[in-house]
Amino acid sequence: MTNAFVLSDIALTTLALCLAGAFGLLLGKLQIRKVGLGIGGVLFSGILIGHFASRAGIEFDGEVMHFVRELGLILFVYTIGIQVGPSFFSSFAKSGLKFNLAAIGIVLGGVVMTVLVYALADLPLPVLVGVMSGAVTNTPGLGAAQQVLGDAGFPPSEVAESGMGYAMAYPFGILGILTSMFVIRFLFGIVLEREEAAYRAESQSGEEALPSMNVAVTNANLDGLRLGDVPDLFDHGVVASRMKKGDDLVVPTRDVIVHLGDCLHLVGPAEKLQAMKLILGREIDAPLTTKGTKLTWSRLVVTKDRVLGKTLKELAFLEGHGVTVSRINRAGVELPAQGGSTLGFGDIVTVVGTKADIDAVASQLGNENARLQEVQFPALFFGIALGVLLGSIPLAVPGLPAPLKLGLAGGPLMAAILLGRLGHWGPFTWYMPPAANHALREFGIVLFLAVVGIVAGDRFFETLFEGDGLSWMGYGILITLVPLLVVGTIARVFGKFNYLSLCGVLAGSMTDPPALAFAVAMSKTGAASVAYVSVYPLVMFLRILAPQVLVLVLASMGAGAF
Repeated sequence: MTNAFVLSDIALTTLALCLAGAFGLLLGKLQIRKVGLGIGGVLFSGILIGHFASRAGIEFDGEVMHFVRELGLILFVYTIGIQVGPSFFSSFAKSGLKFNLAAIGIVLGGVVMTVLVYALADLPLPVLVGVMSGAVTNTPGLGAAQQVLGDAGFPPSEVAESGMGYAMAYPFGILGILTSMFVIRFLFGIVLEREEAAYRAESQSGEEALPSMNVAVTNANLDGLRLGDVPDLFDHGVVASRMKKGDDLVVPTRDVIVHLGDCLHLVGPAEKLQAMKLILGREIDAPLTTKGTKLTWSRLVVTKDRVLGKTLKELAFLEGHGVTVSRINRAGVELPAQGGSTLGFGDIVTVVGTKADIDAVASQLGNENARLQEVQFPALFFGIALGVLLGSIPLAVPGLPAPLKLGLAGGPLMAAILLGRLGHWGPFTWYMPPAANHALREFGIVLFLAVVGIVAGDRFFETLFEGDGLSWMGYGILITLVPLLVVGTIARVFGKFNYLSLCGVLAGSMTDPPALAFAVAMSKTGAASVAYVSVYPLVMFLRILAPQVLVLVLASMGAGAF
């Protein structure tokens, strides 16, 4: 009787995936001039493991591979959606609209270049969408493409070719973004110091999300009225957070009586502050600070379940304790504190009042930082379930050979964006601690890329050196560079984009963190990061949807066999 050491198929497959993840992440950390493969290192580690395994005659469990790939993709896109959901719709405001229009142009330009490559080179459709996803360094797009290829009837062997196309185009996908930044900088003779100065001047002249103003009451018609009776002061976007009566600083609740000479510290949108000034009196420069008074201010975190979804007007204990809410910060976005404003889990509210009253309100709102580190697992699983159902809904489009679906990439992403924006419903709270979100997102994408790499590794080097791999690289370079350079030039010439912001848009249009890191290293102004965050949510959604539409449209035109 022998005690041979034998791994089962599932154990062997798990071992390969873990090794691909471990060595791939180490490979991704290697950098040249602050540029590296990042998470893409897992793809190439998987390719090597798949290559040597095929040469050794080792086969992996196909069903396990398929399940792990889909699960990894779902976790990745869902956590992205939860992260960007609260700020998704606000990203279209002000300069964000201009940034997003440029990013949309780059996405559409990539689709146009992909169609031209197909028309001129007649690439197999799986390879084509793989090259497109690699050229724009968008892994969820590859996942969406592979799923829709399977739905459209392509056999698994052909679907796997998309992974090889992705791997061929991916390295220059990163380098292409950096190349476009250098080319635009050279073409326009850009001097970084001037761009930094221009950005700072523009930022200082622009208004904050929620500006403030000190106003003295000079309108005799208001003398003797309750603050709650002053037109448009409460529940219309303007909040009085502090009030000075003589030498005393008080909390401006609705029942406080107004007298001529009283001063109010107002917070709200700029246009509403100007309108409020016309009602109350005149703007003054004298600060209404809480320093040296019995009043103070504090930022409290909303963590109590019973206040979630409630409006400030419904939460009578706020004014009952003599405090006022001046601002609400939700996922980094400042919102005006109106009577109809609802509270969500993790919101940070700025309150003004006495220390004792603030402490009492803090216990009502929760203010338990430890709860912010808890993962809401019921909401996580329920949200993913909704996303899977949403992605499975067929949308019949005339002329297409198969219904359009959001799939396991688009469905969970869309559900997470909507749920992240909703924040709370019934027993579910769609909030995820940043550390947990990052961990689940990285875990998911590592699983996905490890599978794609191992499956593609079987014929990767053969395709690269003896097949059409080099030409696929060339097509990927075109898909990467042309849209970036064309839109980047138009944005600079006609859109008057600041170069630093433009670099953030270029990196964001490719959803590429290494390129963002390079852009951020050029300047400490934060311009690139602001632009990147502004375009990331919409671009991610479009990058996932684009390959699905492309596959179905080209398949309906006869691109490939069913």
